[in-house]
Amino acid sequence: MADLAETGIKTEVKTSRSIAASVFYGATRQATAAIIVPALGLLFWEVSVAAGWFSGRLMPPPSRVLATLWTLLKSGELFNHIGITTARVFFGFVLGTVTATIAGAVTGYFGLARRLIDPSLQALRSIPSIAWVPLFILWFGIFEASKVALIAVGVFFPVYLGVSGAILSVDRKIVEVGRIFRLSGFTLVRRVMMPAVFPAYVIALRSGLGLGWMFVVAAEFMGASEGLGYLLVDGQQLGKPDQIMAAIITFAIIGKVTDSLLMAAAAPFLTWQDSYRREG
Repeated sequence: MADLAETGIKTEVKTSRSIAASVFYGATRQATAAIIVPALGLLFWEVSVAAGWFSGRLMPPPSRVLATLWTLLKSGELFNHIGITTARVFFGFVLGTVTATIAGAVTGYFGLARRLIDPSLQALRSIPSIAWVPLFILWFGIFEASKVALIAVGVFFPVYLGVSGAILSVDRKIVEVGRIFRLSGFTLVRRVMMPAVFPAYVIALRSGLGLGWMFVVAAEFMGASEGLGYLLVDGQQLGKPDQIMAAIITFAIIGKVTDSLLMAAAAPFLTWQDSYRREG
């Protein structure tokens, strides 16, 4: 009996190590594949400027951009700008997500609300982001409230469309099966509707987060003295293309990091999915 128990323990340890190694290998392989294209692009960019194919004055090479990033990093200025911009996106994302989720759930679940509210929201969705800027400045001033409100508008519409569309696309048969098991009201929503809607909801959140990072640039054009958008404006006014490119690259990195964090937070709630994923 003792030998069997010891053998079982050794087998479990080997299995755990094998799973851990497989996960580590998969993560390493994915990270390596993700870096290849940006690395090749940066290399081509550096070589092109060095060979004179592009003007280094207007299109500074990655080496100069990295030097600018390092200077901003050493002075602490970069962390300050990143922190302020991230805080604006966070509050705008939360505000836009909460309001969009409620509005999307109402218009998706109730036909009367959809007929009354959805046409107006679809019309507002067509308004360019810059068109909101003068109105928000009049309403909220040039301080943080107007910036957060503009970001929230950018986040609102993709999340709203995702929630409303996901509810409308839930298979009627699934709902009928839930009713056969005498599920109704909140229980039906929690046990049937929410699992069916959640994958599309995560995609909508990712779209909203991406637009939040786009809208923060327009928001920080509204009299901001700090933030990555301010770095863009300052670089344009002072003729510093390396600073502009440094801010753009920082936007790309932080946007990718926050998107990955959102996917990681949602992953435990999607373990039930048996979806198709082709490994290359």
